Amino acid sequence: MPPRSVPESDDIAARVRRGEERALARLLTGLEDGESWALSSLRLLRAPGREHSHVIGVTGPPGTGKSTLVDKLIGLYRERGQRVAVLAVDPSSPFSGGAILGDRIRMQSRLIDEGVFIRSLATRGRLGGLSRASAQCSRALEAAGYGIVIVETVGIGQSEVDIARLADTVVLVSMPGSGDDIQTIKAGVMEIGDIFVVNKADREGADRAVREIRSMLEMGASIAASAASVAALASAAAPAADAAHREFGTQLARSGAALQGELPPVLKTVAETGEGTADLVAALDSRWAKLEGSQALEARRRRGAMAEARSLLSERVLSELESLEGGLEEELAARIVRGETEVSDAADLLFESIRKGDSR
Repeated sequence: MPPRSVPESDDIAARVRRGEERALARLLTGLEDGESWALSSLRLLRAPGREHSHVIGVTGPPGTGKSTLVDKLIGLYRERGQRVAVLAVDPSSPFSGGAILGDRIRMQSRLIDEGVFIRSLATRGRLGGLSRASAQCSRALEAAGYGIVIVETVGIGQSEVDIARLADTVVLVSMPGSGDDIQTIKAGVMEIGDIFVVNKADREGADRAVREIRSMLEMGASIAASAASVAALASAAAPAADAAHREFGTQLARSGAALQGELPPVLKTVAETGEGTADLVAALDSRWAKLEGSQALEARRRRGAMAEARSLLSERVLSELESLEGGLEEELAARIVRGETEVSDAADLLFESIRKGDSR
């Protein structure tokens, strides 16, 4: 088989600007594969001051109807003439490593719409509910002119909260009738939701699920407000405290006040019939109106960019570690087992080896 040709970055960028879907699809594939030409194309597409897309994360446990809900959201946004892109993060095939295209199949009726672009991304074993290239692909879709970018995660657990670092608004989807309804979305996942949706609300227990979610949100707001008061008092009582601690107290106080003032909306939907989905779009519009052009949006995206950079740095460090020659890791592991070296000392040696670029 002849080698695949490498496209020119400026050519791909120009074609994406012209709205060529094939060029955009190729760019996303290149970003997934970590191709240098794709990263160069993305740099060319990025433009300071460009209008932001509303990046909406749709997440929640498996089986809650996320894909059906996304399909209905696409329809409502298209009725208003808005261009919509969807990144559907699917589990990886154990054979090819590619995405199992369940979400794209469920949204196949949208594929003939020129105002809709749907792409499946494989997790490739990555935890957190997203793929490695999700953030880069989202920026590419924003640069391509899609005003709404929806990122649907794989079914998540209690600690898979990467979507909060990527999306401007996180929609956390649950459903009634799963035993203890809130157990599947408690802990850290509850803290990332900006809008909560109880889907399949035609089932018994929907109202109870809504009450329980609201109760948990109110409890969280109360705890945050109490913590903010304690932090503010401690800051006032210790004027000599360093600037970082004072800033932390101020941020915590603001957070508690915000939580007390306005809790995230909790909505009921029946995605199969479309019931309640208009209310969800209205809630999304309301949040975006508050975020767009505000310092809150910039701060949220800045935190996401920092988290993405750190994640890529970690991957690069691990890659450098694997490239070290001379069996340094094995030698250090043996010394740890024999009691000759502490793990922390071994880590220091490995870090120094990576920094120097050798295995000594």
